[in-house]
Amino acid sequence: MGKRLTQIATRTGDDGTTGLGDNTRVSKASARPQAMGDVDELNSHIGLLLCDDMPADVRELLIDIQHQLFNLGGELSIPGFELLKDDALAQLDDALERYNATLPRLQEFILPAGTRAAAQAHICRTVARRAERAVVALGQQEAVRDAPRRYLNRLSDLMFVLSRVLNRHRPDGSVGDDVYWKSERLKRAED
Repeated sequence: MGKRLTQIATRTGDDGTTGLGDNTRVSKASARPQAMGDVDELNSHIGLLLCDDMPADVRELLIDIQHQLFNLGGELSIPGFELLKDDALAQLDDALERYNATLPRLQEFILPAGTRAAAQAHICRTVARRAERAVVALGQQEAVRDAPRRYLNRLSDLMFVLSRVLNRHRPDGSVGDDVYWKSERLKRAED
């Protein structure tokens, strides 16, 4: 990696450019800073999610994901560099399988609602999808490894599953549920 930050307000970005990890400067409106910014926003939303009560194993997973997102952002900031390793994707696959196995099968779409933690997990899911789209757009302009795109795709899926886990977690020990969409099809079936 490049030099560690010793000064935050450098004023070098006042001209609308930003420095990449390889010391090149690009427009802040270009695809690479967009993807980096979306990954950074996702990491910040996960940090906000971590302020909520949750099972210890979910907390530990999310903290590790934050570190992996930092690696992903670092990789995006240095064209041609690799920081995100294969085991990061394997960790998400394992977590998806483990947590999904604990949940009832979905019969209908769910709303991004329920507990505050579950709703925040849904925000993380949607920001992960946006970050994934930004990485895809970057990949259409420049060479980008598959790992960042695959990681963000899988992370979005995991955040959906974790929202369901968090809707069931209650500090008082009770068990909650998802908030189901009241579709016309379901309404007709109930009548």
